[in-house]
Amino acid sequence: MRAETVERVAHECGFELAGIASAGPPEDFARYEAWLNRGMAGEMRYLTDRRAGVRRDVRQLLPSARSVICVGKLYNTPEPPSHISRYAWGQDYHVVMRAALERMVRTLAEQETFEWKICVDTAPLLERSFARLAGLGWIGKNTCLINEPLGSWFFLGEIVTSLDLAPGTPPPDRCGTCTRCIDACPTQAIVPQDDGWTLDSRRCISYLTIELRGPIPENLREGLGENVFGCDICQDVCPWNSRAPVTADPAFAAVTTPLEDLATLSEDDFRRRFADTPVARAKYTGLLRNLAVAMGNAGGFAEPLARLAGHPDMMVREHAEWALRREPRVPGSPGSRPARTSTAPRR
Repeated sequence: MRAETVERVAHECGFELAGIASAGPPEDFARYEAWLNRGMAGEMRYLTDRRAGVRRDVRQLLPSARSVICVGKLYNTPEPPSHISRYAWGQDYHVVMRAALERMVRTLAEQETFEWKICVDTAPLLERSFARLAGLGWIGKNTCLINEPLGSWFFLGEIVTSLDLAPGTPPPDRCGTCTRCIDACPTQAIVPQDDGWTLDSRRCISYLTIELRGPIPENLREGLGENVFGCDICQDVCPWNSRAPVTADPAFAAVTTPLEDLATLSEDDFRRRFADTPVARAKYTGLLRNLAVAMGNAGGFAEPLARLAGHPDMMVREHAEWALRREPRVPGSPGSRPARTSTAPRR
């Protein structure tokens, strides 16, 4: 089978990016291992446990592997920034991506028999490294994969396969001397390393609002701004995203998420609203923790914060109390900030 055939089928299945990488051990594994050793994975144990070593060689996932088919699916939308990261506005991308990759496998299998394994985010595979090797883009200073004409708003997926396909060519790094992502990060999560820049997850807003299960370090809370789930700042400011296309896929349609609405959600409401979206990963108490910090940073939310300060979960209470200390007076009292009534999100 020709690589061109695979890429054509990928586009037919809804992927804007497609390419081939060799299934040999990725050269980035040593860099990944050094990153782990510096503790930058934080509490993400799925990156540091026995699965960490599996990433050394993709053939541990599929012994017959000879190629890795890499794809990218656009999720950018034209709506203004929200309190929830763009990637989580719509349906769970794991489900959407896997369904499209399964269509790819069925179509390719009509031409040739082969072994395969689909990977979407959760598999122990260095997917950005393989995507770069496949020619889909370079890895920027913010650690996102950046495609020169299309930007970085992409979900990545892979088909590890026994097919022997001609690999693509990695593109040059075109970040140059630009430091906009580094300068814009309010928690200074993009840090220097020997050969460039990397992400210290322990300071990243996405990690703090999604992966971290305990209290958010107090010295980082103000930097979270009004982000309730994830963060897009380093991609919003990237020059390569200034003309990024938008998707028409209804699966990733924007969701309006004003803080005042989120503050009224019961646990059952949370399950109903976010059950089939990435936001469910934060869990209800995690969302309330994040919401307390966001409202404390926004100002004008003393009343909903007072309710959260009486929540049965100790972590939620502590974050609400922290937020109330930033604005101790009830809205309308002398010297207080005005209550927020607008539903328009702001960064």
